[in-house]
Amino acid sequence: MRPTPEHKFDAPPAYLNTASIGIPPAFVADAVSDSITRWRTGADAAPDFDEHVATARAGFAALVGVPPEQVASGASVSQLVALVAGSIPDGTRVLTVPDDFTSVTFPFAAQAHRGITVTEVEPEKLASTVDQADLIAVSLVQSATGAVLDTKALREAAAGVPVLLDVSQAAGWLPLSLDWADWVVGAAYKWLLSPRGAAWLAARPDALERTRPLAANWYAGEDPWASIYGLPLRLASDARRLDLSPAWFAQVGAAAAIPWLAGLDLGAVRDHCVGLANAVRRGLELPEGRSAITSLDLSTDQIEQLRAAGVRFSMRAGRARLSFHLYNTAADVDLVLDALT
Repeated sequence: MRPTPEHKFDAPPAYLNTASIGIPPAFVADAVSDSITRWRTGADAAPDFDEHVATARAGFAALVGVPPEQVASGASVSQLVALVAGSIPDGTRVLTVPDDFTSVTFPFAAQAHRGITVTEVEPEKLASTVDQADLIAVSLVQSATGAVLDTKALREAAAGVPVLLDVSQAAGWLPLSLDWADWVVGAAYKWLLSPRGAAWLAARPDALERTRPLAANWYAGEDPWASIYGLPLRLASDARRLDLSPAWFAQVGAAAAIPWLAGLDLGAVRDHCVGLANAVRRGLELPEGRSAITSLDLSTDQIEQLRAAGVRFSMRAGRARLSFHLYNTAADVDLVLDALT
């Protein structure tokens, strides 16, 4: 899949660091820049941002395959996962995989004083050990390695066991249909090509009923602008009751980027991104994978060769992590292989 004029990017050659920070299309950066200009001239009132919050919410809902009324808007994955962790019963047994991103696991581990335990099992054993858990919490795509979870096996095995999935390294390049999961959480600033400061939590209706609004605030009201002062508690009837007061510019960028991403042929986006990652692996005589992220075990010299060639990447768990998105091309693969072979 090649970028077209309507999604122009200013990404430099061999920017392979989307798994850390996504680069927005020019029109998304322009939307944020215009909003900052309006801020500096006092052109906006606070309610003017509500439409951006609603648009971004609907875009995330479309990406994960749920209705917008099942999506809460927040600021970070850990803040939203903490709502779930703070709502589960004392003594809950949580199952995850080794070395998952800690925004998924730390909120549960921090509840140890209530007898909540978090146990790690190898990904290939996750589906076969769900009977040992009261809740599964795991990333759909692993941050460090790019490994993709077998959601079909997990869905079939976890019937009756609640599942929380983090899609921060999946939504935006991988087609998703996750209305079966109890909770789905994701951050804006990676594959969703939006500013940092926005995140979303999709909750099935029965899961929403079990999720306490531990950060209840005025913006979570049925009518936020009538919930600014005084009691009684009057929260929204849908997932908005878990909302956090929005970080405005992050929501402006997300409202531009996410509906646009949701409107793309995500199967083609996946094929483009995974194809480039696998082109690197083939060039290095490594087995192909299913991910837009590839993790390479490189020597110190090889790492320096990549950096000297201008390749932008991250080091995670002692390995070089390369991640491919819409703005990457075969020329980026050639730069990597020329530096390493």
